[in-house]
Amino acid sequence: MLYAMIDVGSNTIRMAIYEITGDKVEMLMKRKHAVGLAGYVRDHIIQHAGIDKVVEIIHEYRHFLDDLGIHAVTAFTTAALRNAKNGQDAVREISSRTRTNLTIMSGDDEATFDFIGATHDLIEDTGLLIDIGGGSTEIVYFASREIQVKVSLPIGSLNFHTRYTGEHILPSQAELAEMYAEAEATISAVTEFRDVSHAQICGIGGTFKGTMALYNAMFGMPHRNMRMEIARIRLILQRFVRDNELIVPDKILLMRTVPERMHTFMPGLVIADVLSKRFGSQTIIYSDSGVREGYIYAKIIDNEDF
Repeated sequence: MLYAMIDVGSNTIRMAIYEITGDKVEMLMKRKHAVGLAGYVRDHIIQHAGIDKVVEIIHEYRHFLDDLGIHAVTAFTTAALRNAKNGQDAVREISSRTRTNLTIMSGDDEATFDFIGATHDLIEDTGLLIDIGGGSTEIVYFASREIQVKVSLPIGSLNFHTRYTGEHILPSQAELAEMYAEAEATISAVTEFRDVSHAQICGIGGTFKGTMALYNAMFGMPHRNMRMEIARIRLILQRFVRDNELIVPDKILLMRTVPERMHTFMPGLVIADVLSKRFGSQTIIYSDSGVREGYIYAKIIDNEDF
């Protein structure tokens, strides 16, 4: 069975095509557009230019799928439209114009699918799953491979960039401090995790994917390395603030490893650093599976009712 998923996120709009055979899931291909949809939100209203952009890209994806005769398609959107006051109206318009049933995934379901996808092949049976998206951050604490607590926070890499860095690519030290202050205030207000400490973090999503590539290149790690030390993440944050005059090798490093996320990886890492301090974590393990794979395992293969 060929199955397509369209994921309208705050940073990117992705299409992934999977082959599902029994309980085996294999991604065959993926496409993405770095749209920055959260940047089209003004006073909690998604602007029509943003809606038009989503429609344009879904049309492109649907033409591709129709040409290949792939009819099993799920399309969902997360924080960018979920948090907009006119999000439901925007989703209805997009669905009508694209002939695609786009749905809003709740923060609770997003965290659940993140967990299922990321931990399916994970060795650790206890820890924290963190997905830092463009408009929200999902946190799941699991023990004995069962979800204990899950929370969706209204902070993300793109909305931090938009509000604090503006037109600049990299944040200044002062802007970084403002991001830290908001992240610390938001995370300290969460009481659900008060008994969780010294937990292993598993990171998923674009922030961690880009950082993993940058981390491996900076510190001479093997390409397949999937583990980051928190202390070295803080070195990255210190090295790439706008106050520093970047040397040519560093400019090349950013363009090679985080070309599409150059403006959001630092804000995302601020959130990751604050979470690591809060939970006393020393390392982050990166997983390349997440919400889309979790949806397939839960809704298609296991057909569980959420």
